[in-house]
Amino acid sequence: MSILVNKNTRVITQGITGKAGQSHTRMCREYGNGKNCFVAGVHPQKAGLDFEGIPIYGSVKEARERTGATVSVIYVPPESAAAAIDEAVDAGMELVICVTRDIPTQDMIRTVDRMQGKKTVLLGPNCPGIITPGEIKIGLMSAHVRKKGHIGVVSRVGMLTDDVVSQLMEDGFAQSTCVGIGGDPVCGLKYIDVMRMFNDDPETDAVIMAGELDGDAEEVCARWVKDNMKKPVVGFIADEAHSGGKGFAEKKLAVMEECGIVVARDPAELGAVLKTALYDDSFWMIS
Repeated sequence: MSILVNKNTRVITQGITGKAGQSHTRMCREYGNGKNCFVAGVHPQKAGLDFEGIPIYGSVKEARERTGATVSVIYVPPESAAAAIDEAVDAGMELVICVTRDIPTQDMIRTVDRMQGKKTVLLGPNCPGIITPGEIKIGLMSAHVRKKGHIGVVSRVGMLTDDVVSQLMEDGFAQSTCVGIGGDPVCGLKYIDVMRMFNDDPETDAVIMAGELDGDAEEVCARWVKDNMKKPVVGFIADEAHSGGKGFAEKKLAVMEECGIVVARDPAELGAVLKTALYDDSFWMIS
């Protein structure tokens, strides 16, 4: 199994006629079951056309009704992105992945507020997307370093996710699903939401949480892990060694350790630390 997406997921690309939408849709189609997963594009002025065989519809609602798609990925300019999310939510999409960055904060506050009570789950904005290795890739993350396995990975940005996964692969650990939640202050899924999904996924044996210096999302998630997580969690904070960052990182890592998370202070340690977390219960079980 995996979380959020798999080889049977059907995806709509909002912004498929733009440079980014075309480039990333093409790359995503070439990965895993992508040729079957990416079933439609949306552009209100270009309905009836197609992009490399993918039909373009005038609205998300029409695209969903015609194809049965349940996921939408958004590559539209910042000034239009919140409205694109709104359209996908109103069309009843189950998951919306917004890659677009620099969306006005007020736009996102309004959009997240109007999503309350709706069934749609939002990943992003300003996120690198998601990969279930060997099955489907949606968004910007590199796919070549990934292999199907049993380690969940969650981080904010794509480059950090790629670095973590590369190190895991060197140490022989493959992944169940890799999720990039994005770094904007107003967003959809947070660490804690993804951690809950991994906790419930029978095919995920342990989770890597790769965090950053700003905000307190990592600490909030760590406290949830202490009270609820049934699987080992390894924590890592990027930029710990950078000038001025070490102190902030140590504070976050200290909270993680207090909550039973095994921490790595260098990416090269991830494999060894993960082995400790997986095979020695005393390092992660909370009484």
